[in-house]
Amino acid sequence: MSNVNDLILVDLNDNEIGIGSKLPVHEKGQLHRAFSLFLFDGNRVLIQKRASGKYHCAGLWANTCCSHPGAGQSLEQAVIERLGEECGITGVAVHEAGSFVYRAVFDNGLTEYEYDHVFVGEYNGEVNPNPEEIEELKYVDMEELKKDMLECPGKYAPWFITALGIAEKDYAT
Repeated sequence: MSNVNDLILVDLNDNEIGIGSKLPVHEKGQLHRAFSLFLFDGNRVLIQKRASGKYHCAGLWANTCCSHPGAGQSLEQAVIERLGEECGITGVAVHEAGSFVYRAVFDNGLTEYEYDHVFVGEYNGEVNPNPEEIEELKYVDMEELKKDMLECPGKYAPWFITALGIAEKDYAT
């Protein structure tokens, strides 16, 4: 397991250009590698409400799990490890569906500037969410989710809408 507090800094083509500590990277708004995972069960997707203690986007809805690969760690390793740590889910096959870059500035002075790799998998088993990471973890119908996102976009993390579009398109094919 790598040190998840050491983030991989990248350029706009996702080429590694250095390593930075998690808090200073977010204080300076440096572009870094990240991932967002979506687990589907038919027409439902497993989403999480971020724990109230998170350093940004606390209490907002987001994808099944998301994080940053640590220095020296592959994206696939990071996705599988983080899925177990956050959701208590193991043994799931995942694949990359696409990627995008986004930037969001938060009221606490931190900036999330990520090259986000979107991963997709299928799962319908037991979950055991880590309360330090997740307040609630639930399956929602995709059509209901999309309707709610249009009506109440402020309930969702800033990367979620773009990442969901990439994941859904891949899952549907």
